[in-house]
Amino acid sequence: MVCTSCASENADGKVDALWRRVLWIALAINAAMFAGEIIAGLVSDSRSLQADALDFLGDAANYAISLMVAGAALRWRASAAMVKGGTILAFGLYIAVTTVLAAFGSTSPHAGTMGIVGAIALVANGVVAFMLYRYREGDANRRSVWICSRNDAIGNAAVLLAALGVFGTGTAWPDILVAAIMASLGIWGGIQILLHARADLNSARSRQSLTEPGYNPGGIC
Repeated sequence: MVCTSCASENADGKVDALWRRVLWIALAINAAMFAGEIIAGLVSDSRSLQADALDFLGDAANYAISLMVAGAALRWRASAAMVKGGTILAFGLYIAVTTVLAAFGSTSPHAGTMGIVGAIALVANGVVAFMLYRYREGDANRRSVWICSRNDAIGNAAVLLAALGVFGTGTAWPDILVAAIMASLGIWGGIQILLHARADLNSARSRQSLTEPGYNPGGIC
């Protein structure tokens, strides 16, 4: 008799392999865009570009963690999430501080660089979102990855609007406003990740204590 379950198992394996390959591509794109955008943001003195780079960093970390700790114990996944949350929070605070300092300066960022890099970032996120589109109806993890990529495109559009604002007004205020909003979202996102990771760590410790030798749940010897 032909095994009817083999086809579904092989199909699932192919889907998982394709999913991992898509994640690797998305990781490479986001890591490259983070490096390029943070450099462009520093060179052009654009806080919104630096803040948008924060999104690429967060996504790259998300993809890396998904690939590295897939199938690992809850404690390891939570520990990795703590590192991710702390990194995003620290970077968000850095952007917030530099944005506040920029508000007291008179230097206007280079609108042309902002527009070009912002457009490239929008295309990059569009490519990633297109690759992940087929997984938008998958499990919670896959849906969340798709939603993040889709929402990041909004941040790229905000950078383009900031570039137009800087070009039209000749001031840094449009750039500062967009950067402040994106830095706030980054800080809040980092805090949320840390809180969820701490809850998972507490849950992992509780499970470990229940399985330790000598544990007596009912007080019965």
